[in-house]
Amino acid sequence: MDRRNFLSRAGVASAAAAGLAAPALAQGAPKLNWRLTSSYPKSLDTLYGLSPHVARRVSELTDGNFQIQVFAPGEIVPALQALDAVGNGTVECAHSLGSFYVGKDPTFAFETSLPFGLNTRQHIAWLTYGGGNQIVNTFLKTYNVHSIPSGNTGAQMGGWFRKEIKSVDDLKGLKFRIAGLGGNILSRLGVVPQQIAGGDIYPALERGTIDAAEFSGPYDDEKLGFHKVAKYYYFPGWWEGTANVGLYVNLDKWNALPPSYKAALETACSEALLHCVAKYDHNNPDALRRLVEQGAELRAFPQPVLEAAFKEAHAFYGEIAAKNPTFKAVYEPWLAYWRKEQLWFRIGEQPFDNFVARQQPPGK
Repeated sequence: MDRRNFLSRAGVASAAAAGLAAPALAQGAPKLNWRLTSSYPKSLDTLYGLSPHVARRVSELTDGNFQIQVFAPGEIVPALQALDAVGNGTVECAHSLGSFYVGKDPTFAFETSLPFGLNTRQHIAWLTYGGGNQIVNTFLKTYNVHSIPSGNTGAQMGGWFRKEIKSVDDLKGLKFRIAGLGGNILSRLGVVPQQIAGGDIYPALERGTIDAAEFSGPYDDEKLGFHKVAKYYYFPGWWEGTANVGLYVNLDKWNALPPSYKAALETACSEALLHCVAKYDHNNPDALRRLVEQGAELRAFPQPVLEAAFKEAHAFYGEIAAKNPTFKAVYEPWLAYWRKEQLWFRIGEQPFDNFVARQQPPGK
């Protein structure tokens, strides 16, 4: 055989093989560049920090082929327009809170948490094993969005008030920044709820545009400086006994992702969720101590206030369910799950927690 002809044929064969292999590789690991907008200001290193964490881990898990660029509120869209920006394709994804969008449909609250609802562990269990995440994403299809649990604040505080709340009557006429369905419930007790993005709360409280504000817990609240303009710090934050943050992904973009990229996103979000809960549990105790040292006065909501709010909450849920079939379809199985979880926690968790919290080990 002529050596030159053999090499020529071999070269053609190699080129053909390469031509066949390259598209297969490209299909399996395409180069993607996405944009992610956050609903949280950069000063909140834990909540905003979810976004660069997910972006970094997705890049690492895909050998740099899947890149996500992170933007703060206002750099592309305002904080409370993140959901719409994802749904209409302005950005591919966003970190945001379902409770911000209850004005569109109260069913959004289930993804975040309901007032007097599940605690953090119970909520994660509902999303992961109780069918919650499937229910949430069935609902979100209407908005062309797919959500992945990606963070959680844990239990929250009840907010900052300029004056003490000694009775239900003290709530009447109170202009209170509060997200989610908590505002609807408090409005039934005379509160005037205000929906304000996290970065805009301080000036509103400082100017007296609002009388009180809640956001998260001590670690975030300290960063936002609320203790400088309102000294009474109330607990518990019954309207958000937990708060799940979702990574909202444009549904068309999600469906088009290779399976390995979907797995990378889900893995990165699971890690971010774990780190978020742990970081808040680690930092909140020290932040609470610092706030008290700077003049914050801790107050527990009076029992009659909590009981009145609980009663109004469940009356409100019943009224929504009666006229909103979507809400009802989620609420009924969610309520059954809530009852099941309370039974176990009353026996297995709360007695241990309550006993240990009251003890003082010997020594310093």
